[in-house]
Amino acid sequence: MNSEKRSREFYVLAVFFALFVVFLYGPLSAIVILSFQGENGGLTFPLNGVSLHWFANLFEQQAVGDFGGSFRRSFALGLMVMVVTVVVSLLAGLAFRRKFWGATPLFYLAVASLVVPSIIVSLGIGVLFSQLGLQPAWYTSGFGAHLTWTLPFGVLIMFAVFNRFSPAYEEAARDLGASSWQSFRHVVLPIILPSLIGVGLFGFTLSYDEFARTLMTSGTYNTLPLEIYGMTTNVTTPVLYALGTVTTVFSLIVIGGTLALIVGLNRRHIRG
Repeated sequence: MNSEKRSREFYVLAVFFALFVVFLYGPLSAIVILSFQGENGGLTFPLNGVSLHWFANLFEQQAVGDFGGSFRRSFALGLMVMVVTVVVSLLAGLAFRRKFWGATPLFYLAVASLVVPSIIVSLGIGVLFSQLGLQPAWYTSGFGAHLTWTLPFGVLIMFAVFNRFSPAYEEAARDLGASSWQSFRHVVLPIILPSLIGVGLFGFTLSYDEFARTLMTSGTYNTLPLEIYGMTTNVTTPVLYALGTVTTVFSLIVIGGTLALIVGLNRRHIRG
């Protein structure tokens, strides 16, 4: 039995990947472990017992921090951003399938916000609302600020999807007598649906976790990332770690559920 000898580059890459995993998940693991700190435990190691006390404490009235309200705002904002990102990205992908005058400048204008520092975008939107005499709020100025972050990614994803999409499927449907809407509804949409779900997941997670673009645009009420940041300066118990663990688990559940839905749709499409 012949064994292939690994190259030096392989081991260098393996070490780099291992360090990357440790750097990425090491701090997160520490937060998860400390969230199970005993009732009399502190913010650092070693653990003073093991309990679920701080998770239960999340549902109690806090001297500082509004966990429930900030979570509801972030969740609602994420859903709003997700819906708009999916719809606009789909329409942009369909529009750019055909060449039209000004397509190139419009494309670069759509993705320009990706190269602008997020805090500058947040500051600019906040100043604009103030100059117009409008009160910034998470559902108005914050909503717009998040779309400047999610829409370029959604548009780029749909461009990549439609660049690989063969028009032969639609032509076959037209030859069989289908209208433009029927060919889109029964041919195009089922094929691109997993990608649309991915765009929706991308839009939701980017919005749910966004901090910089929300900082100057959320108004009076914080979203969850802002609430967590504010708590780091005045919370002295492991309840902050428990909150971090819960939000991380929630994010993983959303991602896992979406991936399961995409896999299910792909299998259904293959069987069909």
